[in-house]
Amino acid sequence: MPLTLLIGTTKGAFLAESDATRESFRVRGPFCGGWPINHMAGDPETGTIWAGGGGDWFGAGVWRSTDNGETWSLSRMTSGQQDEWAKNDADFAAMIGWTDAPLPFGDDFAQVWSLHQADGALYAGTKPATLLKSTDGGQTWEKLSGLTDHPSAKDWQGGAAGLTLHTILHDPAAPEKLWVGISAAGVFASEDGGASWERRNRVSNAQACEGHDHPAAPKGGEIGHCVHNMQRAAGGGDLLYQQNHHGVWRSKDGGRNWDDITEGLPSTFGFPIHAHPRDPDVIWTLPLNGDMAGRFPPDAACAVWCSRDGGDSWQAQRQGLPQEACFFTVLRQAMAGDRQEPAGVYFGTNSGSVFATRDEGESWQEVVRHLPTILSVEVLDR
Repeated sequence: MPLTLLIGTTKGAFLAESDATRESFRVRGPFCGGWPINHMAGDPETGTIWAGGGGDWFGAGVWRSTDNGETWSLSRMTSGQQDEWAKNDADFAAMIGWTDAPLPFGDDFAQVWSLHQADGALYAGTKPATLLKSTDGGQTWEKLSGLTDHPSAKDWQGGAAGLTLHTILHDPAAPEKLWVGISAAGVFASEDGGASWERRNRVSNAQACEGHDHPAAPKGGEIGHCVHNMQRAAGGGDLLYQQNHHGVWRSKDGGRNWDDITEGLPSTFGFPIHAHPRDPDVIWTLPLNGDMAGRFPPDAACAVWCSRDGGDSWQAQRQGLPQEACFFTVLRQAMAGDRQEPAGVYFGTNSGSVFATRDEGESWQEVVRHLPTILSVEVLDR
């Protein structure tokens, strides 16, 4: 079955297309006007593709293509520095095609950081952390104020990348159940479609909070609030996995309690985590050597680590990955997978490469190279 990798970079969106063999990929792009694209999403039924991003210069927005990337339309959400320039420079305004049209969220946030499709709706997370919802395919948006009005919101503090809402999940069998990850405010869950939210960061064993002195480590019976990425396991139930600033964690009850499953990994630090499309016990992560040690693979030798028992044990998968002088970083949204048999897994690096496996990690190959810094990878598997 053909598939497309949706790749967000610092210099626009790219599409990497493969046939059913998944052996080679043809890259097209850049799209989206050179905007920094933090995350992308695709609808396997219609083929619609969305790309969210922006920044201080552009403001925030979501791009949309309904013809496999041939053309794109932009739903601008907030203003940026270019708007201030254009207001005061008619020639510049004409050059960029600027009009003084009101934007729906003023200057409330600077970037879209995450996109997620669920039950006919499209959700977007922003920086600073706000959750938005669209019911018309990303053309117009509403703010879900139940999250931003949470009693803890006044105490939220951003991580190194700012206060980003970077992960959005839902339960396909019960789409009113939503989870989000915010750095560095933690995990929040809603069971009424986003009207109200509960903060869920409790560790299952209080002893897990002892002996850690890093600001992002567990404190006071809770996981350090700097969640990096979160995945929902396949099948029914509320099994979640989380790569945190300080370890990998598992929750069997939708985030109400978290178990530390870091033992066996070479580092407590990393950004992405990915769950198998069918087996709830299989997960992959890519540890890095630490936030103050360079944020590259331990010993400068890349390995994806896989667990086939829900995190009780881990095995390094290295075949085909660089084993010396490897100093790249894999960011929080830059690992994804397809739904084929066997499952494919893909990750992008800040050095512009995408590595892929067609055999669930037994062997890897570089399938894309020389792109700008890769911020995210998703799979449109039709």
